[in-house]
Amino acid sequence: MAKSNLGQDPDSTAAVAVLKRAVELDAESRYQQALVCYQEGIDMLLQVLKGTKDASKRCAFRQKISDYMDRAENIKKYLDQEKEDGKYHKQIKIEENATGFSYETLFKEYLHETVTEVWIEDPYIRQTHQLYNFLRFCEMLIKKPCKVRTIHLLTSTDEGLGNAQQSSGLEEIKQSLRSHGVLLEVNYSSSIHDREIRFNNGWMFKIGRGLDYFKRPQGRFSLGYCDLDLRPCHETTVDIFHNKHTKKL
Repeated sequence: MAKSNLGQDPDSTAAVAVLKRAVELDAESRYQQALVCYQEGIDMLLQVLKGTKDASKRCAFRQKISDYMDRAENIKKYLDQEKEDGKYHKQIKIEENATGFSYETLFKEYLHETVTEVWIEDPYIRQTHQLYNFLRFCEMLIKKPCKVRTIHLLTSTDEGLGNAQQSSGLEEIKQSLRSHGVLLEVNYSSSIHDREIRFNNGWMFKIGRGLDYFKRPQGRFSLGYCDLDLRPCHETTVDIFHNKHTKKL
């Protein structure tokens, strides 16, 4: 893909930066992220085109927009075929103490209107902070644009003193979700070890530490206590796959 030469006037600088990033991601074969940047950059460039009076500049913008649209369409076709063939795989490495990995940041590009049912397998939804993690994840699922109606949780039972807290916490989450028209089904397994999240639109996520990859906040009034994008993380990996059949029978 050719590098952008759109000029550096104030109206096009932002578009150039986004499209430059798209080209870089494209060259690194990070196609899903490149597609998002191409689409965003094209939209920005179209706005620049609308405000441009100079005929030669308008012609140059149209040609660049056409070139980027062609590349974006080719990437989309490639990714769609990868998904169709069940070959899509993306890995995100979260470094020790990294920030910027809230649930919404991690999952937002996969949450569409087609998401109506979600399966979560995580053996460690037991302690207070783990219950809060699960609650935050559920809060994300009921926001637009997705229209989640059923959430399935498979976890393990806390056999110690935390058993009552686990049961009451999950029951409270269940009742709260019900008031929003969402059914939470909770099942327990003594042999569960894997961590896995599946959406019924085909996306599947395997997080090494499950939902519990955030470090403890430094204090109740420290940055990151509420906003998980500011919370340091434990080192872990996130593997993302696409499969047309996400429900395990």
